[in-house]
Amino acid sequence: MIEKLGMYLEYPFVRYALIVGVLIALCSSLLGVTLVLKRFSFIGDGLSHVAFGAIAIASVLKLTNEMLLVLPVTVISAILLLRTGQNTKIKGDAAIAMISVGALAFGYLLMNLFSTSSNLTGDVCSTLFGSPSILTLTKKDVVLCTVLSVLVIVLFVLLYNKIFAVTFDEAFSRASGTNANAYNLLTATIIAIIIVLAMNLVGSLLISALVIFPALSAMRLFGSFQKVTICSAGLSVICAFTGMLISILAGTPVGATIVAVDVAAFFVCLVLGKITGGVH
Repeated sequence: MIEKLGMYLEYPFVRYALIVGVLIALCSSLLGVTLVLKRFSFIGDGLSHVAFGAIAIASVLKLTNEMLLVLPVTVISAILLLRTGQNTKIKGDAAIAMISVGALAFGYLLMNLFSTSSNLTGDVCSTLFGSPSILTLTKKDVVLCTVLSVLVIVLFVLLYNKIFAVTFDEAFSRASGTNANAYNLLTATIIAIIIVLAMNLVGSLLISALVIFPALSAMRLFGSFQKVTICSAGLSVICAFTGMLISILAGTPVGATIVAVDVAAFFVCLVLGKITGGVH
């Protein structure tokens, strides 16, 4: 098995997949803790469906670079979702459901009405659940992902104290002069970028797992925001790396395998949390 893995790692596309997967998992976990604590976990789910709709439009328009359309549309949707979720008449969960279901339905409808592929079912399945092959990543994808991931990590580290304050007590943060709307907007924009990057890896239906499971797993073991964030980041990277290695060796779908490892890690943390007497 080790020899087989070593043989696979000699190929650039395998190394590209591992690098991109680890970076995406790391960024997702950092923001995941904030989203879970703010009861906004499924913003990733809603925005991933928006990205699916944007990909459908890009396919109909036959754009050579889908990112030029998908990224701006997803970021704008994140801003609109945040604004709509603050509306007293349309709560956050309702706003996510509206955008999520609507974008998914229109995207699939467009792909059926203006199909440009002879394998529509395969294209839809790959978009929803991630590409079954890790051969789709190019050096350009790796460079783009690395630059955006480093940007996300740097912003999170520099703004850690503000993000912490807004996450736990937004009203107090506003009273103390912090522009809570700006930080909420920044969080939504960053998660939108991550979702677009993760589409090829895990697909639009599984992206939320990268955001939710590491954070929930870490919360079973620790009680402080800092410890949960660090543990979540470590778990996410380990699960993503392990999931991709299993996928390479066993020939299973990348996205589904990563999520399966995340689920297994959650139950392990749940048991460890009970044995050690809860959070620390």
